[in-house]
Amino acid sequence: MPEKKYFALIVGGGSGSRMQSDIPKQFMLLNGRPVLMHTIQAFHTSSSNPEIIVVLHSDFHQYWRDLCQQYNFTIAHKLVAGGEHRFHSVRNGLKDIRSEAIVAVHDAVRPCIRPSLIDAAYTQAKVSGSAVAAIKSRDSVRQKSPTGSTSLKRENIYLVQTPQVFGIEVLKKAYKQDFNEEFTDDASVVEKTGAEIRLIEGDVTNIKITYPDDIGIAGMYLPRS
Repeated sequence: MPEKKYFALIVGGGSGSRMQSDIPKQFMLLNGRPVLMHTIQAFHTSSSNPEIIVVLHSDFHQYWRDLCQQYNFTIAHKLVAGGEHRFHSVRNGLKDIRSEAIVAVHDAVRPCIRPSLIDAAYTQAKVSGSAVAAIKSRDSVRQKSPTGSTSLKRENIYLVQTPQVFGIEVLKKAYKQDFNEEFTDDASVVEKTGAEIRLIEGDVTNIKITYPDDIGIAGMYLPRS
């Protein structure tokens, strides 16, 4: 049986509304380069060296090509049109993978991902069929209810990150489902089919760029260009 290929599906975020910017977060400058370039670089430099597919809203394809030219960014990747929701964007990206494969789905706005975590996720998924990066909560956690709130056991609470890595068959089956507002990430989509989700240790530096302060924090974790 031929060795399964590794793919990375890097999915662009939404608008820059929470960043108080008209520029989508993945294009904002971080240590001298757009955020998305750092993200792609991490996957490219990992030992797994996956084929990279970038999913962006079609309105921004030419903008991204111009950025690549401006910053002399030459890492090979395929550009795919995004959809209405992240769910549809991932589904669109999966259509371009036709071989036997292990696929990592990763947020474009998690640029501080370490290549070692990428490799660990691919290795685990190759063995068990899934690997979802997550870290234990450092804070006390409470669940809200109609009458108040209830304390939860912190040691049982994990904060989920990306990459989330699965065999292509598992992902394609999951993304044949109809869109559901309860689908918050790939693991929740896959889980709905009855497949088991296996967690691996994530990284506290693997932050998601969401608010303006996050750019400064990410800048401390990454080398300057």
